[in-house]
Amino acid sequence: MALTLPVHPDPLAERLHSSGILFELAHGLGGPFHYLLPERFDANLAAFRTALTVAGVEGRVYYAKKANKAGVFIDRCADRGAGVDVASLGELREALGHGVRGKDLVVTGPAKTPALLRVAAQQGALIAVDALDELDRVLTLDGPRTPRVLLRVHPPAQPNSRFGLDAHDLDEAMRDCAQAPDQVRMEGFSFHLSGYDTQQRADLAGDLIDLCLKARVLGLQADRISIGGGFAVDYVPAAAWETFLDRQRPGDYHAAKTFTAADFYPYHSPVAGADALAAVLASGPHGRGPRLADRLREAGVMLLLEPGRALLDGAGASVFTVQGVKDRDGYGIVTVDGTSLSLSEQWFNSEYLPDPRLVPTRTPPAALDPYRACVAGASCLDSDLLTWRKIAFRARPATGDLLVYPNTAGYQMDSNESPFHELPLPPKVVIDHPDDAGRPRWRLDR
Repeated sequence: MALTLPVHPDPLAERLHSSGILFELAHGLGGPFHYLLPERFDANLAAFRTALTVAGVEGRVYYAKKANKAGVFIDRCADRGAGVDVASLGELREALGHGVRGKDLVVTGPAKTPALLRVAAQQGALIAVDALDELDRVLTLDGPRTPRVLLRVHPPAQPNSRFGLDAHDLDEAMRDCAQAPDQVRMEGFSFHLSGYDTQQRADLAGDLIDLCLKARVLGLQADRISIGGGFAVDYVPAAAWETFLDRQRPGDYHAAKTFTAADFYPYHSPVAGADALAAVLASGPHGRGPRLADRLREAGVMLLLEPGRALLDGAGASVFTVQGVKDRDGYGIVTVDGTSLSLSEQWFNSEYLPDPRLVPTRTPPAALDPYRACVAGASCLDSDLLTWRKIAFRARPATGDLLVYPNTAGYQMDSNESPFHELPLPPKVVIDHPDDAGRPRWRLDR
């Protein structure tokens, strides 16, 4: 029995797929492309803001730009007064160019370049300082504005993390900031935490509130903390995910490739997106005492968060055209007009698991059994597989059919794209008003 992993039903995407516009775009653009649904971004942003309001917490949402390079999502942030999390000079310039104000930027990432620090300070952006030598560079900046900083804390629960200041360095950094009030404005603390554990995030947030109170004794502002991102996306139903993890074997993949559950993103999460934020706020740090939301209010601390993938849930998909199909012993190899560089999980010894949707050029004949096939890229590399798993297609794909990989806006679309073989990068197409009664309209991003 073939393993399937269908995504949650999406009526909006289904209407788009049946409208015929995807075939027109594939023909007109002459290759694979990504489509974007910015209204979904708006809805996700609103849900995070609502979670803050319901909990009675003052907070700010910063979109983690690294999750997708499209300009349209930055436009939405500018239009709706949301912040943007950037980690390079290029990302900072891009955000400013799309209308995001400097004071609405938070600059993260380790060992920031002098140019990035200089421009960030000039624009009034909030800088998450990751190390003592980076703080030294901030303190020597000579510009019209006093740099605004957060001190990033090393997470004790993740001792192997390369990010943040340990307890000794943190004390030294606070003293340095207190002794240089005209050279730096220390506004609070932040952390980078891997994984999606809401309790672990609440625990460290509680520790950061305590640090704010300690820093205020030194005369520092310390009135905000950033808990970063790490809000899971729920791609697939629970039953399908549990069945997949229980039954998947090397024989389900081309070349008997082996994966373990630890290799995969958790494609099902019972608490995801804005609900995960609500869970963090409702938790008592370290499982005791008042809820995190109550502690934030009592201490007068603002909560900052930097979701990326979670703001992009349902906000786009990737479309490839079938170039050919090869029958093997018991399964097929479908080759499409792009490469696996357009689905980033495939290049991290992992697999993007949600089933691609086959959109045929014509109604295929009824089939008694599904046609099982992996999906390969159009390169000369044996390892260029968009999907190693033998997908159970409802019919044998044919040249000219489309494969739509769902919900790829978060990290999948462009983290590792490359014009390998001089193949052009798939363009991004913004779909406007796709849920109107009329035909959807489109435009190229930027």
